[in-house]
Amino acid sequence: MAVYELAAPLTDETIRQLQIGDEVLLTGVIYMARDAAHLRMVRLLEEGLPLPVDLRGQILFYAGPCPAKTGRIIGPVAPTTASRMDPFTPAMFAYGVKGTIGKGPRGTEVRDACRAYGTVSLAAVGGLSAVLSQRVRSVEVVAYEDLGPEAIRRIEVEQFPTLVTYDAHGGDLYTQEIAKYRRISF
Repeated sequence: MAVYELAAPLTDETIRQLQIGDEVLLTGVIYMARDAAHLRMVRLLEEGLPLPVDLRGQILFYAGPCPAKTGRIIGPVAPTTASRMDPFTPAMFAYGVKGTIGKGPRGTEVRDACRAYGTVSLAAVGGLSAVLSQRVRSVEVVAYEDLGPEAIRRIEVEQFPTLVTYDAHGGDLYTQEIAKYRRISF
């Protein structure tokens, strides 16, 4: 397991070097979107229509921000349960999204899609919402403003902490680590 400080968006070459368990500190632009935005985007893709934001090559962060306190650009921002986006993820990867950030295990369709499309699924720790929000340098609603906290936001982050949970080689941190710890007898 390695620690990487990487620029977002990620390149194909960078994605190929990542392995499950690697720590990734992201700096650059990522996009925040949740269930309602994903539903709209996948419907557009199914109809052969363009998305309101070109997300090819980008990272999607499954989160919705809390209201910002005075003097802050964003409130606490916690990753949502990534498996809620599993029905949409293969289509988003096929479209050209290169990575996702959420929390918790994903379904086999996501693991398989990471391998098929050369993408990566990252996790952020949900209990660190205040810390994560301090890593956000700018935020702008770029689509679906009517969805409120579920609107698509372009956020610029610095040293945003994540962990590789599904890599482009078919690695699955949750399955592999659980199996490893089951072999330990206490």
